[in-house]
Amino acid sequence: MSGGKIFFHLPGLRYNFPLNMFWISLLEQYPEYFRDGISIASVFGCFPLSLWNGGRLCPSNDQCDAAFVKNVVKSINSKGIPVRYTFTNPLLTEEDLADPFCNFCMEAADNGMNEVLVFSPLLEQYIRDRYPSYRIDSTTCKEIKNRDALMEELDKDYKYVVLDYNMNNRFDLIEDLPHKEKIEVLVNAVCTPDCRRRGEHYRNIAKNQRIILKNRKMPPDKQIPIQTWGCEYGDRNNLYTIMDYPTFVSPEMILNEYVPRGFVNFKIEGRTANLFSLIETYSYFMLKPETAGKARLLLMRNLEEAHVVNVPKPRPAAWP
Repeated sequence: MSGGKIFFHLPGLRYNFPLNMFWISLLEQYPEYFRDGISIASVFGCFPLSLWNGGRLCPSNDQCDAAFVKNVVKSINSKGIPVRYTFTNPLLTEEDLADPFCNFCMEAADNGMNEVLVFSPLLEQYIRDRYPSYRIDSTTCKEIKNRDALMEELDKDYKYVVLDYNMNNRFDLIEDLPHKEKIEVLVNAVCTPDCRRRGEHYRNIAKNQRIILKNRKMPPDKQIPIQTWGCEYGDRNNLYTIMDYPTFVSPEMILNEYVPRGFVNFKIEGRTANLFSLIETYSYFMLKPETAGKARLLLMRNLEEAHVVNVPKPRPAAWP
């Protein structure tokens, strides 16, 4: 087991970085606000614009510089927490392996502490050969829904295997799986259960990411149009709209159903989520209900003081 620990994996190395650092500090300074046994196991995401990134599209007008990348890695690692790159692009080629920015990001965190979520076998082998200090994790983007295939994945050399969300709460399928310490459960998947478009959505993100990078080198009149994607479910969903989904995993289920069965790793998605929505999600899953309001207020005040949250003051005017 885990020595009584329940491990959460938090989203966001770029936009959620301030929130995640405040959250980690909140757990350090006020552990009594949190549910028993809560620990932060990793912070996952990417730095824009990473060609190898998958799962969420980086905005076209964003780019992280070397100093920012190094500072984020150093800050998170200084808390004893791994950075986990979401390099889950499913459409990578041999040529893409030489991408200078992605290799820089790998070099910046190549200290034996960090991890990479992978989809592409090509990229996985490249990382194992060139950056052997990294632990490799298997992404939910692979959509492994077959029990036998999942068992094969668990037998491979992965630190974690993120469970396909459609297998959540299917204890008839997962209760007696081997290597439960490697299984990571995505608790708040916003995708509608058994979404038939999920895989194509990942491929659409990969194609658009490549288009964005190409457009940076082209004049305005030569820009390639982005391949639009619409979703009537995930784009509108949040913590409170997914609670009735059979794939939703509540804190009570974590404590009463998953942990007694040996599942102790839980992933919160939300790399591009609204800040306030993400605070609500973190609070719901990790804080004690009786202390959540107090902790949330303390967090919001800290975010305001750090100018992460800006509250404009009224402008004085002349009268009459």
